[in-house]
Amino acid sequence: MATATTVNVKLSRSNRIYRSSEPVEGKIVIKSATSISHQAIRLSVNGSVNLQVRGGSAGVIESFYGVIKPIQIVKKTIEVRSSGKIPPGTTEIPFSLNLREPGESIVEKFYETFHGTNINIQYLLTADIPRGYLHKPLSATMEFIIESGRVDLPERPIPPEMVIFYITQDTQRHPLLPEIKTGGFRVTGKLATQCSLQDPLSGELTVEASSVPITSIDIHLLRVESIIVGERIVTETSLIQSTQIADGDVCRNMTLPIYVLLPRLLMCPSVFAGPFSVEFKVCITISFKSKLAKAQPKSDPTAPRLWMALERLPLELVRTKRDQFSC
Repeated sequence: MATATTVNVKLSRSNRIYRSSEPVEGKIVIKSATSISHQAIRLSVNGSVNLQVRGGSAGVIESFYGVIKPIQIVKKTIEVRSSGKIPPGTTEIPFSLNLREPGESIVEKFYETFHGTNINIQYLLTADIPRGYLHKPLSATMEFIIESGRVDLPERPIPPEMVIFYITQDTQRHPLLPEIKTGGFRVTGKLATQCSLQDPLSGELTVEASSVPITSIDIHLLRVESIIVGERIVTETSLIQSTQIADGDVCRNMTLPIYVLLPRLLMCPSVFAGPFSVEFKVCITISFKSKLAKAQPKSDPTAPRLWMALERLPLELVRTKRDQFSC
């Protein structure tokens, strides 16, 4: 039985990170047991912002669902090799593709790669090998990552912008258990609400007082995706990751460090574009000891509960030249 012919796109950089001003380089690797004829070998790049509004999100009527067209960032095709034959064995065909030509007018900004719940910013390379009507065409697709160009970035690292916060029974907008409300608690701290993508989210937290024992203190990273649909703005907040910084009833007046690494593909510099925006928030949750907590099923860890105290802070993410990967 003959071995199937395979096609793969191999990029020159193992981290697959490029800037819009740089050529995307690599090889098209073809493995075949026999020689194959082809009409051409083409390479296409497609970058777009895909917007999705799910039926029922924030009261959106069903007619809005699935009608949002993607925002095209870049779309072009080059011919890597003209028609001919590929010999048996492994064939590597090098390529170099400019995302943006010098002097080319830019219709849409090259936003950074981002994979969210309703917003996806994605850049794909596709190698196509048409072989005529009697043979199935060959193709392979590879995603690469776009980061902001060095020219557009601030020269110096941005120092974290620290915000002081305090959490008490009086700052809560949702009902609390009577023993928590009457006994009282006070938690203070500071947190960086503007930081570089390459740096961890940092800060500190201190439990000054609490009449009810604490079971857990957690830091949740949230993304806030907003899309303009008709004359409405549809906003959805979703959880990215959770980090526990304290397990059990912590000592009073002891400073706890906050140190959270940011996941690359799930976060990007804060974006405020015309038809959409991507923002981020930090949610600090303090869980108190309660029999009710054990009986309730676990769902959204940032949803208000009778046995929890919450504090949400905005988080602005930026990229500097120091964040650029050396390639």
